[in-house]
Amino acid sequence: MPKAPDQTVSVVLPAHNECASLPVLIEAVTAELRSLDISPEILVIDDGSTDDTRELMGRLTAENPHVRYVRFSRNFGKEAAISAGLAMARGQAVIIMDADGQHPTSLLAPFIANWRAGNEIVYAARLRRDDPTWLGIAKRGFYRLMKAGSRVSIPSDAGDFRLLDRKVIEVINALPERNRFMKGLYGWVGFRTASVPFDVAPRMAGRSNYSIRRLISLGLTGLTSFSVAPLRLVSVAGVLVSAIAGAFGSYILIEHIIEDGRAPPGWATLAVGMMFLSGIQLLCLGVIGEYLGRVFEEVKGRPLYVVAEDSLTPQPDPQRNPEPAQEAKVIKL
Repeated sequence: MPKAPDQTVSVVLPAHNECASLPVLIEAVTAELRSLDISPEILVIDDGSTDDTRELMGRLTAENPHVRYVRFSRNFGKEAAISAGLAMARGQAVIIMDADGQHPTSLLAPFIANWRAGNEIVYAARLRRDDPTWLGIAKRGFYRLMKAGSRVSIPSDAGDFRLLDRKVIEVINALPERNRFMKGLYGWVGFRTASVPFDVAPRMAGRSNYSIRRLISLGLTGLTSFSVAPLRLVSVAGVLVSAIAGAFGSYILIEHIIEDGRAPPGWATLAVGMMFLSGIQLLCLGVIGEYLGRVFEEVKGRPLYVVAEDSLTPQPDPQRNPEPAQEAKVIKL
């Protein structure tokens, strides 16, 4: 590890309509890192904000040379924003934080201490959750399903608030997949890991932009990217249904023989059974379709995000004559 005064640490802040909290958070992060003899680089990844984030960051980047502002052409999601930050960060380590202020800057000191002690990944472990009861049950079920169908260890109390060493970042940046479940990728790469407990702070302003639909979509991405448990459950369900159908058929046959060929009752049962089997078949097709859809997305090979503006890219001067138009170039990722 290099000596402390020579270290540069990048802080990635994925932001979506967080202009009220960004000035306070950037100032606090800068002061905290400087107190640790760290040269800071702060990357604000604007994931298609519709508030005054662009105007605000124009002023902040002019005032603070350590701040870089990157704006997406639309909302691509938090996973894409984190991936963009990791790809653009130049520090020897990267700290990922939410831009709403719920990740306390006081944890930056233990993050740096654990990193200097030789850990390549340091994550913040939540001590308690304020989720609704149904959401807590759903999350516990999700992580149990992930554990049952995957060899990747994903801590259930960890989020995106963490520090990654440069060697970890290089591995993650080299992964070609488009459907990214970052918590799974952090566990997949391995390396020496340490945890720091913390309590989630209240938001500085506004409310969460993460809807139930997005949580479900992210959960499906995680399951289909790192676990084959759904496919195995479908296989088990098929075996059980076949066994039940065989036993029921044997019962009908025996009853028919015992009753001297009289037509056995139970047509309603037969109809319900057919509908049940049809439901199982549709469920199986749906699970297979989810995996096939992920393959379809990967085969298309579209980029994770589109950058509309970067504060490090010189902007054209409207007072000068415009340069002649150049032929568009297609960049293959």
